[in-house]
Amino acid sequence: MSYNLLKGKRGIIFGALDENSIAWKTAVRVHEEGGVFVLTNAPVAMRMGQINELAEKTGSQIIPADATSEEDLQNLVEKSMEILGGKIDFVLHSIGMSINVRKGKHYTDQNYAWTQKGTDVSAMSFHKVMQTLYKADAMNEWGSIVALTYMAAQRVFPDYNDMADNKAYLESIARSFGYFFGRDKNVRVNTISQSPTPTTAGSGVKGFDGFIAYAEKMSPLGNATAMDCANYTITLFSDLTKRVTLQNLYNDGGFSNMGVSDAVIDTFVENQ
Repeated sequence: MSYNLLKGKRGIIFGALDENSIAWKTAVRVHEEGGVFVLTNAPVAMRMGQINELAEKTGSQIIPADATSEEDLQNLVEKSMEILGGKIDFVLHSIGMSINVRKGKHYTDQNYAWTQKGTDVSAMSFHKVMQTLYKADAMNEWGSIVALTYMAAQRVFPDYNDMADNKAYLESIARSFGYFFGRDKNVRVNTISQSPTPTTAGSGVKGFDGFIAYAEKMSPLGNATAMDCANYTITLFSDLTKRVTLQNLYNDGGFSNMGVSDAVIDTFVENQ
């Protein structure tokens, strides 16, 4: 169902890879709600996914950009405003990568060159995106910037590895830059802490199926799906949340406030 929540609004969506990705589903929902946008991803990621299909489906253009490159981001912002016909109203940062996770390096035995690359892609890129938008005065007043995160930024999930550190850094950047964006431009900056979701990136984490099963048993409403996250993101892009900023917002079926659930206790009792 569409409510025209984003009619007349323009944006940039980072990270749509395939139909399983949250960014992909968000793009579809933005289109349904009347928003227009540019899609972007790193060239290597674009070769792995089906972003051209999404662009055709939503009538969008694609601008390849490495989110760790200031030059690429400047080009992205300039061309996006040209294509869309004005300043930007919303931005989704849905980017995350850990070479240590991908290569099976344990948290206590990291390759620090890989760690630094993962931090640059997963967190520092968010600062670079916002700094580029800020310096170019590219955001409309009451615009909204959202990045996706995960609860491992606050609690220990051993196999989430250095991605937990990246997400903690990402959330800190959102708060710190969000202050300046709010004070100077009346622009909101928030993060959404999503349930474990079977995306291409998430599925690369060791024991990910266990994450999902455990969270499902712990959450009174069950895990939030990628489409649930897309719908939540739409509300943050809309004018209905104009005074919501500097927040890490949980979209996790209640998991973040649970200590233990009957279902989890029953599992342990059954296995005794």
